[in-house]
Amino acid sequence: MDRPIVARDMMVRNLVTLSPTMDAFEAIDCLLRHRISGAPVVDSWGKFLGVFSEKSSLQFVIDAAYDALPSSNLMQFVDADPPTIDAETDLLTIAQTFLDASCRRLPVLNEEGCLLGQISRRDLLRAVRSQMQQNTANNTGSVGLYLSAVIENEDRPF
Repeated sequence: MDRPIVARDMMVRNLVTLSPTMDAFEAIDCLLRHRISGAPVVDSWGKFLGVFSEKSSLQFVIDAAYDALPSSNLMQFVDADPPTIDAETDLLTIAQTFLDASCRRLPVLNEEGCLLGQISRRDLLRAVRSQMQQNTANNTGSVGLYLSAVIENEDRPF
């Protein structure tokens, strides 16, 4: 590969998204129906508002158990400030963000805050494995894997 691997190379663009007008029950049903652990919440213009996840769902359940009339307003349970990245974020930065934030997914946003796609930990692992296999097939070894995320081939020290 002639250039570092970045978010746009591995992000999933066709996502299940949730609307801020949904209630929490609808959102939970959506997660279960699609067998996903969370989904981005976007407004009608594609602006990213946060993430509703299994953890959000559990918070809803706990609140419902303690409140006689719990709110089912989705936005009350959305993580409105999760870690996000842009399309040019390199592979190592993405991996470090996953480790630091202990999150399962990273929304990829443009400069206006609109959702472009998402990268899961599994997407990242697929990209790493693919790069390792490519290096092996090209007899370039695996040393370039981690450096390929931040340094172009011709600039690598070895």
